[in-house]
Amino acid sequence: MQKNIEKPQVGVGVIIVNQEGNVLIGKRIGSHAPLFSIPGGRLEPGESFEQAAIHEVKEETNLDIKNPKVIGISNNLETFQREGIHFVSIHLLVTEFSGDLKIMEQEKCEDWQWCDPQKLPEPHFDASKYGIKCFLNNKFYFKNDEYLKNQTTRK
Repeated sequence: MQKNIEKPQVGVGVIIVNQEGNVLIGKRIGSHAPLFSIPGGRLEPGESFEQAAIHEVKEETNLDIKNPKVIGISNNLETFQREGIHFVSIHLLVTEFSGDLKIMEQEKCEDWQWCDPQKLPEPHFDASKYGIKCFLNNKFYFKNDEYLKNQTTRK
């Protein structure tokens, strides 16, 4: 694996919860395949977290979301270890949405499904997993203990 030594990038992950308490999960193809993940993407220059959430969800799912709220942050070290790309993700929660759910980016997503957040499909993208963990535990941040245990001390 070739490591990307550029500065970490910022992403947003959007946890969309339906009336039954299930979360929207997509099966990735292309980048981050074959992992499952909540909708999301990169934060564009000059964009707020909420604006990024609204446009990424529309681009990926065709859903119009309302009132996204920042609920957590993750340092995606598993992705860095696996792909050499370092992202910090901002997680937003949405419970208000409308529109017809569709696969809008067929080159990036194979399927959308509503899942019990306690029983996520595997393998699961680390940023998505941490975001849902923040949501379920009402906690803003979790350390990457497994990753940190496996690392040697920096010189």
